[in-house]
Amino acid sequence: MSSSSRQPSHRANRLLSALQPDDFGHLEPHLQWVELKKDTVLYETNESTPFVYFPHEAIVSLMTALPDGRTIEMAVLGCEATVGSPSTLVTRQSLGRYVVHITGSASRIDTGVLHRAFEERPTLRDLFLRYEEALLAEALQTMACNIAHSVEARCCRWILTMRDRADQASLPFTHEHLSRMLGVQRSTVSLVTSGLQSAGLIHQRRGAITVTDRSGLEQIACGCYGIARQRSQQRAPAQS
Repeated sequence: MSSSSRQPSHRANRLLSALQPDDFGHLEPHLQWVELKKDTVLYETNESTPFVYFPHEAIVSLMTALPDGRTIEMAVLGCEATVGSPSTLVTRQSLGRYVVHITGSASRIDTGVLHRAFEERPTLRDLFLRYEEALLAEALQTMACNIAHSVEARCCRWILTMRDRADQASLPFTHEHLSRMLGVQRSTVSLVTSGLQSAGLIHQRRGAITVTDRSGLEQIACGCYGIARQRSQQRAPAQS
């Protein structure tokens, strides 16, 4: 993770963009531009969270670790989201493991500064609370999906979700990466993706998966994909 002298708009993050002008003006002097590198773990579960991040191009996953050592993804966070803000409201400790999936820029702010802004500015606090409600609903939907649906359907949902967040057809992910996100063995992921490639829905090469038939993937993906897409839109309020 690095900072830069570049000065892109902090409003590239849609949650920041949706703030009332006075609320954004209150935060803006405290916002710092940073670049988040792929595979960086921003926070581990229960770790102190000195900063809250607002992704621009970067994509981050909220992961939970199981007792047997496996990990599974609970939410995908992009330009419509924040990383670490639920902790700001109460404990200031991470609710899970936050891992960067795709390198990109983000804005960050000191957790204490944001916490004080919540106390002083009700309209700012209310916007973040609506965001957290939508994020919780998405995480609960993902949990139900992980229990109820096949690995193939979940894999298609995950690929489509990342395709939406990255806004590009080619995704820099390996089978090992997918297995960690879905909480299954790598060999299971290899069988599923091989089937999807044989059906002409994706193309695989070393370290990347390219979506070649989006509508075909949507037909296999469970209904949770559509629900998650709607939740993502709810997490990104209309710009002010």
